[in-house]
Amino acid sequence: MSETELLHGPLEERHRQLGASFAEFSGWLMPVSYAGTVSEHTATRNTVGLFDVSHLGKALVRGPGAAEYVNSALTNDLRRVGPGKAQYTLCCTDSGGVIDDLIAYYVSDDEIFLVPNAANTPAVVAALADRAPAGLAITDEHRSYAVLAVQGPKSTEVVGGLGLPTDMDYMGYADAEFAGAQVRVCRTGYTGEHGYELLPTWDGAGVVFDALVDVVGSAGGELAGLGARDTLRTEMGYPLHGHELSLDISPLQARCGWAIGWKKDAFWGRDELLAEKEAGPKRVLRGLRALGRGVLRPELTVLDGDTPIGETTSGTFSPTLKVGIALALIDTDKDVADGQTVSVDVRGRGVDCEVVKPPFIEAKTR
Repeated sequence: MSETELLHGPLEERHRQLGASFAEFSGWLMPVSYAGTVSEHTATRNTVGLFDVSHLGKALVRGPGAAEYVNSALTNDLRRVGPGKAQYTLCCTDSGGVIDDLIAYYVSDDEIFLVPNAANTPAVVAALADRAPAGLAITDEHRSYAVLAVQGPKSTEVVGGLGLPTDMDYMGYADAEFAGAQVRVCRTGYTGEHGYELLPTWDGAGVVFDALVDVVGSAGGELAGLGARDTLRTEMGYPLHGHELSLDISPLQARCGWAIGWKKDAFWGRDELLAEKEAGPKRVLRGLRALGRGVLRPELTVLDGDTPIGETTSGTFSPTLKVGIALALIDTDKDVADGQTVSVDVRGRGVDCEVVKPPFIEAKTR
């Protein structure tokens, strides 16, 4: 796609003035880096990183019984949470494939706010609207809100420095105001660090972002782009739709069975996923840690000796571990154990890797 065909966020000119480099992501032109991915990654792990992820989707389910309807559609059990809480969940097809993974914000019994992935927002909205009972409105709010992620050990200092609430539990949220802009402050993130995601109104995002830039700089942190966001989430083994989750990759294969309310009477794909759970998935997500030199990438063949046993779904150089790492779907009938050495075919050269259970480093989200 040409730059003129891409979608643009509310802060693009600010990013240009701050020296960002840009790349296409899910149909949006987004900042991929400022000072360099490794520097931004390290700052997020050690101090704080500020990410603009306004390309993420937003949708609203509103009307009598909204929470009950969403709970009958999406995999996780909304009855485990209530107003002021958010929940990771999945929107599946009847055959158990994943339309998208998303965060559901429980506003009230009659209002659920959703944050899907950018490219999948229309599909999620369409699926929910197609089966919605009379009286429920499902609307695409993609350009109603921006999303700013403040992640890292000093994230509380940064968000609190703006006078915004920070005392909610993990996956909790609070609505607030900053300089006249409404902001939803959420204890969520995609880096494995203690952090927050701020959702100001689209038109009010500039004033919030400018203030965050100043406080992040004072805290010794950095602006960070989608390059660092990807290396951070890969170290944590977090799935990215289109890589570890898809219409052809089920939640069980991606190790997301914990986000399924197995005791619920209904959710889309329930019968197929229950059958897969009982039989055991034919492949499952594993971690690979390179034992020597070599940068791992997606869609590379994993071998045990000369036998193909799977394929990488994501791969990168880990700035924290300083080795190549990858996530891979490995056939479960090959009896591959954690700690075993396998090989990844990188352009005809075998790179030896240790099989590990994700994450590659310990999460600090709580």
